[in-house]
Amino acid sequence: MTQAPNGNVTGILADYMAAARDRALPADVDREAKHRLLDSLAAVISGSTLLPGQMAEKYVRTLGGVPEAVVMTTDVVTSAANAALANGMMGHADETDDFDPSSKAHPGCSVVPAAWAMAEREGASGAELLRAVALGYDVACRILLAVDGDKLRAAHHSAEGFGATFGATGGAASIARLNPTQMRYVLSYAAQQASGLWAWVGDEEHVEKAFDFAGMGARNGVTAATMVQMGFSGVPNVLDGEHNLLQAFSQDPDPTRITDGLGETFMVTGTAIKPYAVGYPIQSALDALFTITSAHGVTGADVAGVVARLPTDGADVVNNRAMPDVNIQHCIALALVDGAVSFASTHSYERMGDAEVLAMKERVTLQPEPSLVMPEAPRQAIIEVTTTDGRVLSHHTRYAPGTAQNPLDTARVCEKARDLITPVLGHDATEQLIDRVLHIEDVANIRDLRPLLARG
Repeated sequence: MTQAPNGNVTGILADYMAAARDRALPADVDREAKHRLLDSLAAVISGSTLLPGQMAEKYVRTLGGVPEAVVMTTDVVTSAANAALANGMMGHADETDDFDPSSKAHPGCSVVPAAWAMAEREGASGAELLRAVALGYDVACRILLAVDGDKLRAAHHSAEGFGATFGATGGAASIARLNPTQMRYVLSYAAQQASGLWAWVGDEEHVEKAFDFAGMGARNGVTAATMVQMGFSGVPNVLDGEHNLLQAFSQDPDPTRITDGLGETFMVTGTAIKPYAVGYPIQSALDALFTITSAHGVTGADVAGVVARLPTDGADVVNNRAMPDVNIQHCIALALVDGAVSFASTHSYERMGDAEVLAMKERVTLQPEPSLVMPEAPRQAIIEVTTTDGRVLSHHTRYAPGTAQNPLDTARVCEKARDLITPVLGHDATEQLIDRVLHIEDVANIRDLRPLLARG
């Protein structure tokens, strides 16, 4: 599509959203959407065992609700909005969900729970679900790009919470089979709920952060879609009318970022699937560290010091944080002591007090680098290791594994999913779930997959 004429951004996006459910995805987009669907489900399932997931389950159990959708890994069947809230918080209970480097959105942890809950509510097929997920990624990332996630942060807003509501709304609205006029309304209901402060950086237990990044947006999206589905009317031009969303959240919005390339460039192909269960600014740093240790046979005992050079904005997010999986000094020390990182090790608060890890951490220095702040490579890292025998070994990872420039293949995505899902669901259910997701177009009704989501 060409760029939107002035005053018709909402209409063009609404028409696209309404048609998405009946539009087959190109083969490469279909594959990448399945990868994100599987990756996001794995994050939800593993996150169900962590504190944010446990708190979400406990809370939703008190709400009751019409039995429309399951809270994954539990026996709770509740309203689609409640299920989306709980599954969303599980999906960002840790740092295993995907990330969009261009917009700074975390689409999967809100889009997939919202679309999945609506698909259960409506008895939708796997093909409808996959198209809804791809649409949700488009809506989340494009609207966030139009207001500029970095400028949102500069105004103390949370780009992640903002994008989550729009992405979840896109996915849920597609399953709800809203027409173009209703899609205009649903965008307005999403806009009214768009919120979030960058204050989440002060959350030490990842509980509010899981709500801010995912649960809130997933719930908002399902709420918007079901209200409009029930006949609620709304403002038809919230992206370009009087007092519109772009004006409210940006002093210099670019509405063409919403409409340019719709149906040609799919945002679901551009997000980064994290190979390591840590915060995204740490991904390239670990890759660079492991490249050095592997190439030169270096172990922790050989290391006199490590300097990690990160883009300034990324360094600020992961500098000596209270949570182990978003503390770069701790993660590098852990990697050097163990020779690897795992989901279990990066989520262990006990390891943060381990004497050997603490001693190694003293040798790690984080160096914020303004020169590494680049839109085309926003989460790169340079690691410099000084060995006890005086060698200085350096590696620059510009694009972490799992990015569009360095993508994971299906086998690697499945490997990660197995590591996260098997301890919760068991081997057989895990293998069956992976197979069904990779062939999701053969699933006639998403409700048929509920038995595979029961905790083993």
